[in-house]
Amino acid sequence: MAKTKKLKIIPIGGLDEIGKNLTAFEYGNEIVIIDCGMAFPDDDMPGVDMVINDISYLARNSQKILGIFLTHGHEDHIGGLPYFLKEINVPVYGTRLTLGLVEHKLKEHNLLSSVKLIRTRAGQTVEAGEHFTVEFITTNHSIADSVALAIKTPVGTLVHMGDWKIDSTPIVGSMIDLARLGELGKEGVLALMSDSTNVERPGYAMSERSVGDKFDTIFNGCNKRIIVATFASNVHRVQQIIDAAAKNGRKVAVSGRSMENIVEISILLGYMKVPEGTLINIDNIKKYRPNQIVIITTGSQGEPMSALTRMAYSDHRKVEVTKDDLIIISASPIPGNEKSVSNVINELFKIGAEVIYKSLMDVHVSGHACQEELKLIISLIKPKFFIPVHGEHRHLVLHKALAESVGIPSERCFVLGNGSVLEMDANSARVTGTVPAGHVLVDGLGVGDVGNIVLRDRKHLAQDGLIIVVVTISHDTHLMASRPDVISRGFVYVREAERLIDGIKDIASDAVGECLSKRNVDWAMMKNTIKNNVARFIYDRTKRNPMILPIIEEV
Repeated sequence: MAKTKKLKIIPIGGLDEIGKNLTAFEYGNEIVIIDCGMAFPDDDMPGVDMVINDISYLARNSQKILGIFLTHGHEDHIGGLPYFLKEINVPVYGTRLTLGLVEHKLKEHNLLSSVKLIRTRAGQTVEAGEHFTVEFITTNHSIADSVALAIKTPVGTLVHMGDWKIDSTPIVGSMIDLARLGELGKEGVLALMSDSTNVERPGYAMSERSVGDKFDTIFNGCNKRIIVATFASNVHRVQQIIDAAAKNGRKVAVSGRSMENIVEISILLGYMKVPEGTLINIDNIKKYRPNQIVIITTGSQGEPMSALTRMAYSDHRKVEVTKDDLIIISASPIPGNEKSVSNVINELFKIGAEVIYKSLMDVHVSGHACQEELKLIISLIKPKFFIPVHGEHRHLVLHKALAESVGIPSERCFVLGNGSVLEMDANSARVTGTVPAGHVLVDGLGVGDVGNIVLRDRKHLAQDGLIIVVVTISHDTHLMASRPDVISRGFVYVREAERLIDGIKDIASDAVGECLSKRNVDWAMMKNTIKNNVARFIYDRTKRNPMILPIIEEV
């Protein structure tokens, strides 16, 4: 083995953002990948369905990739898999529930039969190629079967924590395996990569079980129908809602496609226990009195098409919210979703429903570690180098400072960006360059065909509207066959702005006449003249800048 070889750590996504988690570890001619997630679009991406990673670097090196190792089944860690696997087909390793969710996702994309899925369990070690060994270690998070990964390489052992917290009373499974993490620390860990999401929060994250106690208190003696919105992937939370409902003699119905899918998969794989006769079809809720029903639904983030949002705006086909309903929003808004969640809550209040959310009562706990837990893990593992991951830039910087406070020297802490290449051996580490690591937009069936120019046009249309100027030129006379026609969309209502529209027609006519008077008529020049003259006229009259689209047809 050549002594000059170094390990490369290349985060493709998941840094300076919440989502799109994907990290490559490269040594010689081999690469292993941790997670393959997606992100939801920002407000400045109108019409976009999701955002995935630019994997061009990995595509160029696809022959080196040994496999993708998954930490857990949340969308920001597995949501990009179908798009990755369509381009680079490699084995996928994950625990039972994680792969159950992946199977459903691949089935939707007609990929299930062509992809090799390898089920693993916590405590298992996988030999990957000549240079990598990956060990799966139990952690706690807001979804079952979450793991950290210990990656053994020729230059040393790296620990990637995935998403985690310390929960001594988990709903399903065991407490995080602190003993094994401590053993690794004693053996020697070259680098620790740890979740930074809650680095701003002091103390410890509360146990998931505390939310179950709160549900029991709320459900007991409530005479209203109860509707609970939470993340579909939070299997533990859904289990506790079902337990509280059954304890209080209520039936449970599920609303929202993703919620229905995950409940079905979790029950099938044994990760969710539902007392017999408790679960009913959403179509049958009218057969029961309000105080006999609990509805578990998607929409805790105020997503426009989610079930709770449709209920709030009286647009749900099967559930009509009334003043006799109690709505519980059991989630915190993801940064950027605060306004959407607030709008949904306001609409529910307008209907007269009673609404409970985190600001009023502790109906949500985070699945991510807070400051004391973060410090404990760093102290337990005692890494030579520390790399904060899974967070916006301020989270990464604050996590670096936290690591320094427990004894990791500043020069051994690396705040990386997506695409950074960190090269390390047993004794040193430094950033040596970058690889492409932007984002790719998914819009319907189109992947990557919506770029900055299309987004710019969409925002322009959304903000200022569109004016279409249609000019008809006679083929025989080379003169206008009729006065220009003007179509307005999102700018002004034509019938209420006749003087403005007539003015646009006059300006367009003058522009066409000016161009036709020249010896050589250039359609492109004519379009530009119409566009510029009309734009100037509209701005003078309205101080607005709609998109102007001239169309010239010859008859």
